[in-house]
Parts: sequence; structure tokens; C-alpha cells
Amino acid sequence: MKKILLAIDGSQCALKAVDYVGRQFSGVDDLLITLLNVLPYPPAPLWDDGHIPTKKEKEERDNAIETWLKVQRSKAEGIFGKAVDVLTKNGFATHQIEKKTVSDSTDVAGSILEETRDNDYQTLVVGRCGHSPAKQFSIGSVTMKIITQGAGVAICVVE
Repeated sequence: MKKILLAIDGSQCALKAVDYVGRQFSGVDDLLITLLNVLPYPPAPLWDDGHIPTKKEKEERDNAIETWLKVQRSKAEGIFGKAVDVLTKNGFATHQIEKKTVSDSTDVAGSILEETRDNDYQTLVVGRCGHSPAKQFSIGSVTMKIITQGAGVAICVVE
């Protein structure tokens, strides 16, 4: 079975990429599409601040992180729901669509590329919002990092 990794974050650019995949590959029965959402790294107040926590402090921080992760996973489910709707409206069966999240990532682009390489996807599809020429090369653009660090990966960028 052929496999496509479709990185999504809930943005309009990502939804354009989902729509592209839905239209471009509609009717391909031996295709598995994995929707990947990289959860944001926990905010600074939840980080280990360097001191040795008491058992109670550790439990409180662990509970706060778990609560934060539940909220992030819930947001991801909403993002996945929209993407699955687009794909199924284009003729994909639900068994052809897989949902996956990555958490604890400080490098979204690196996590996407790692997932692509480690699981033998034939193609990585990402969305990209149009930017001015100066902004497209700015540090922090996930799509730009994927393009520059994605040697050996077939990458489709949808704008």
C-alpha cells in the first residue's frame, strides 16, 4: 500500500493541502493517508525550572501537563475531523485515513521529517501560506525548514 503523510495544523493553508490530496488522489484504492498533527511544546510555566521538586510539586506539574495535553489533543481531534470530512467527501474511505499526533516536540519540522523517514512514506504533503519574498526565508517557517532539511524525501508543498 502506498502511503502519504499529510502534515496539518488547522490553518487554512493546511486545509488547502488536505483538499489538494483529496482531489489529486481520489479513487486511488491502495493509498493510506496519515494525517499528522504536531502538538505544541508545553508552555514555559509547565517546564522544569531546575530545582528539585517535592513529590507534591511533581504531581501538580504532571497533572497540569496532562490537563494541557488533553486540551491540545482535543484541538487536534477538531483539526482531524475537518480533514477527514474533506477527504471522505472526495471519495476516500475512512479505513484509508489514519490520524497521528506527536507531542513533546521542540522542532515541528524535524518531527514531521522524522515521522516521514521512519515510516517509509512515499510523499510528504504540507501547506504553505504565501508570504512576501523577505518573510519566506525567515527563521521559523516550518515549511521552509522541511524543504531545506528534507533531503531524500518527496515533498509536495501546496500554496
